[in-house]
Amino acid sequence: MPARVLVVDDTPLNVKLLVAKLTAEYYLVESAVDGPSAIAAVKAFQPDIVLLDVMMPGMDGFEVCRRLKADRTSQHIPIVMVTALSDQADRIRGLDAGADDFLTKPVDDIALFARVRSLVRIKTMSDELRLRRETESQLGALAEAEEIAADLPRPVVLLIEDSTFDVDRSRYRQS
Repeated sequence: MPARVLVVDDTPLNVKLLVAKLTAEYYLVESAVDGPSAIAAVKAFQPDIVLLDVMMPGMDGFEVCRRLKADRTSQHIPIVMVTALSDQADRIRGLDAGADDFLTKPVDDIALFARVRSLVRIKTMSDELRLRRETESQLGALAEAEEIAADLPRPVVLLIEDSTFDVDRSRYRQS
């Protein structure tokens, strides 16, 4: 199944360009033109990654990122800030908001696809781990394993050694 990408930008040409590039690489792509519609699109589309413009009227990309990362249902979705800003302070502000990576406009295709592939792969693995944890929890496997471990006797080791030095050292390491 192809990865789902949400492109958020208030400039229609930028959206069209990114959508065309990503669609040509067989990604499922949706778009949003501002912060509130981006948040709604994340809930409806459940993307694997969000490409988020920083400078948008009203709610900027930093605020959108903060809100998505604060929401339990979307905090695991990687967010790449796509920006014309190249100042280190802006990147730090983005990281503080929860961004996972940055792309500078104009977007280089090689960097775009490398970042998308990498972050989607990481998200896929974290989704699998989260699903396993939920399944184990639903089946009670974690609680059962903890109960079994608590009932087991403390392990005992029999050490046969003829060197008194080594015997003394092994006694020292016992807890």
